[in-house]
This record gives sequence, structure tokens and C-alpha cells, in this order.
Amino acid sequence: MKQKELILECLKRGWTSPLDALRYAGTMKLSTRVGEFKAAGYPIIDRWDSSRKFKLYKLVGKGKK
Repeated sequence: MKQKELILECLKRGWTSPLDALRYAGTMKLSTRVGEFKAAGYPIIDRWDSSRKFKLYKLVGKGKK
């Protein structure tokens, strides 16, 4: 699988952190990939993890709008 496909699978499973993306897809560029997905029309929400100072991301819905 390609890196983007792996990240998308991770986002479908639930809240995803940069560490999850590193473990699952081998990248620390989660925010960059999420920006690309949002630009392509994927409904992704985010929230801050206040205890660790990073964002978590989650795909809501069934893919592209």
C-alpha cells in the first residue's frame, strides 16, 4: 500500500496521532497528508491533545464529499 492509503486507513479507524502515522505508515507528515485529503474533499476533523500538544485527526463519514 502507498503511504496515503495507509494513513487514510488509520484515519478511518478513529482518532489518529502523528505517532500512530509513524508506526502505521512510516511518516511524520500526518498534518501535511491530512491537508491534502481535506483539499481533495475528505471530511476530516481535528482536535488538540492538550496533554501532549499535538493534533489528533479523524475521518468522519465515508470518504469524499
